[in-house]
Amino acid sequence: MNWLHMFPAAVLSLVAFSASAQAPSDAQIAAIVVTANQVDIDAGKLALTKSAAKDVKDFAQLMITDHSGVNKAATELVTRLKVKPEENPTSIALKKGGEETLERLKRLKGAQFDKAYVDNEVTYHQTVLDAIDKTLIPSAKNEELKSLLVKVRPAFVAHLEHAKHLQSSLKK
Repeated sequence: MNWLHMFPAAVLSLVAFSASAQAPSDAQIAAIVVTANQVDIDAGKLALTKSAAKDVKDFAQLMITDHSGVNKAATELVTRLKVKPEENPTSIALKKGGEETLERLKRLKGAQFDKAYVDNEVTYHQTVLDAIDKTLIPSAKNEELKSLLVKVRPAFVAHLEHAKHLQSSLKK
């Protein structure tokens, strides 16, 4: 199953924002960051209840923990900077895509769920990394916001590699 088709709104929105001529504002970046993390937290919570595999459940718990930490740091930063996250087409599409993905995942069970969840995590983390590198970091005007994005980037890389490892182990 190709997860690019199952998560089109969010993935395509991040790609489109990356390719658009108009850079997002810091308030829009804040909304994108919080929404992107929340989408992965929600998927992780679902995986904890539906997964058949201990390593997938462990990965899901890591996603919940790490992405909750990023959201906490982002929320503290925007509160301190008095920046109100501004919804935008990308954050709205991320939320909608996340909800659609959860609905699709809820209909799956066992190994089929595990494969679909992990495939989604690979696609999602690669897309978010591309957006961080090509759009969010270059567009951030506030140095503290930019610094936060740079600081959390390695965790996204580690998540992607972990998800790819899980993906290959599930194929066996």
